[in-house]
Amino acid sequence: MSLLNNKPENKPLSNVNHPETADDTHSDELSFVHDAVLLPETVAAVLGVKSLPKQTGNDAQNSVNQSNDDQNSLKVSGIYVDATFGRGGHSRLLLSQLADDAQLIVFDKDPTAISVAQELASTDSRVKVVHDSFATLTDSLAAMDIVQVDGLMADLGISSPQIDDGSRGFSFMRDGAVDMRMDTSRGQSVAQWLEKVDDETLANVLYEFGEERHSRRIARAIKQMDSYKSTLELAEVIKVAHPNWQRGKHPATQSFQAMRIFINNELGDVDSFLEQSLPIIKSGGQLAVISFHSLEDRRIKQFLQRHSKGQYPEDENLPMPPNRPRYFSKPKRVGPSKAETSHNPRSRSAWLRMATRTDIVYEQADKK
Repeated sequence: MSLLNNKPENKPLSNVNHPETADDTHSDELSFVHDAVLLPETVAAVLGVKSLPKQTGNDAQNSVNQSNDDQNSLKVSGIYVDATFGRGGHSRLLLSQLADDAQLIVFDKDPTAISVAQELASTDSRVKVVHDSFATLTDSLAAMDIVQVDGLMADLGISSPQIDDGSRGFSFMRDGAVDMRMDTSRGQSVAQWLEKVDDETLANVLYEFGEERHSRRIARAIKQMDSYKSTLELAEVIKVAHPNWQRGKHPATQSFQAMRIFINNELGDVDSFLEQSLPIIKSGGQLAVISFHSLEDRRIKQFLQRHSKGQYPEDENLPMPPNRPRYFSKPKRVGPSKAETSHNPRSRSAWLRMATRTDIVYEQADKK
């Protein structure tokens, strides 16, 4: 994608990172189920280059299968992290640009994603796999004797394969257990949480993490259900309780988003991940993060602004604000091209934010 095709800065953000909408058909969803969003842009950003070498195929997706020793490879050395492996689209393209002595550490909470990652690692010795949240970034890397990395990337969106698998509980258009855990090997499911939570707490979660204006009404309806065994039944209750349907969007979208974000501590993990990037990324290294809804994008934007301008909110009312360190260069933002959104509807609400780590040494005392 050319930078000339960027979305305007004032375009409203989507509140939803869910690929299901009321007007999407099943065939449309399956057509983009394995596409990595903002693929060449993200890999170029984490490598610190303006663009990748011109590919021989029709698009960047074809290049994920190319060897790293062909003419299209930058052959970059160093240590890189894909904090959200998913199905490996970004990792595979990154590997095609890395040298033989480079390392790629991949993280994911999803057991299925980890299985895919381990299969990749079995054929590429440069890949190391961590089955855990990227919130464990510092400790997990330290266990590998890695203190700093050259590049760090993350795609914060839920993957389409997770949506397509109704048994995972993410979908309000495919029936399954009301689970929604990214890591099904640990923690409580949404159904277990709903059995115990009170109306007020549930309403607060729907409002805070889904920006659902009718949260109290919906929460009361949910708590009146006899059981929480079916995602379709839950979605129908929300649908009936919702007084104002937005055209082209299922009325359960924001509520499902809120419960998923809460049960997986997604925003807390994002905050922890971003803070850990400060000491982890070496001088001149790159941070590249894709988000799909305003709650995440706002966090990334404010984090990068805070640490690139050295302007802290708590300093605003001080007569002489202290000089804060500028850990990142001026951040940049890129959105998907028209061609990508046409091919992959899921990319419509995606934003990639990127920045370069400065040479200022991170000190724990600087952290607020």
